[in-house]
Amino acid sequence: RFVSSGRRRSLPVPAAMSPALAKEIPQEEGEGGSRRSPWGLLVTAGVGGTLVALYAVATPFVTPALRKVCLPFVPATAAQIQNVLKMLENRGGSLVDIGSGDGRIVIAAAKKGFQAVGYELNPWLVWYSRYRAWRDGVHQNTKFYISDLWKVSFSHYRNVVVFGVPQMMPQLEKKLEEELDCNARIIACRFPFPCWIPDHTTGEGIDTVWAYDLKHSRGRETKSLEITPETKS
Repeated sequence: RFVSSGRRRSLPVPAAMSPALAKEIPQEEGEGGSRRSPWGLLVTAGVGGTLVALYAVATPFVTPALRKVCLPFVPATAAQIQNVLKMLENRGGSLVDIGSGDGRIVIAAAKKGFQAVGYELNPWLVWYSRYRAWRDGVHQNTKFYISDLWKVSFSHYRNVVVFGVPQMMPQLEKKLEEELDCNARIIACRFPFPCWIPDHTTGEGIDTVWAYDLKHSRGRETKSLEITPETKS
């Protein structure tokens, strides 16, 4: 019943009504008295489920792929891929792409005859890379691993490709210098290494690629260490 204030009286609600009168009054649901059709509920549930599914699928592709340094997934451009391949001309041996993303560099290198490997922390991207390699017919020449780059040794690779961010480059430079053979070539995309002097550079803007031959980088470092004592004396 409705509660009134002042001079108004509460209106009594009939305790019962006839079946005929009950049929004439539409059934109301909810506090607002709005009618809910079964089809409306199905459509609402379908739209909501689709949005949740899209969020679940898309989120792993855009969230950071490496936990130690915030490295979001940004696909390599066609120009970047061509610049990397240019730096690999007349090179052989194994190749590794650190933070391989959706596998574009690894697959492109495999098509050029390399035994190419990609390391990526994001499992969704690794599974997608494996599918792309199978689709392009190079799955026998490619491997993709779900792993953190800081927990992997790259000592047995002669060619290393890196898509990094400035925050990670100093520590990665030190790691690669300690692990790689002197004949290794490191190719950096988007951002160069802070201390090494590149042997080759190609591209412009975000498509710029820097190539470092480790034997030259170590030679420059040794030379600078030899000069230092003479300067002090």
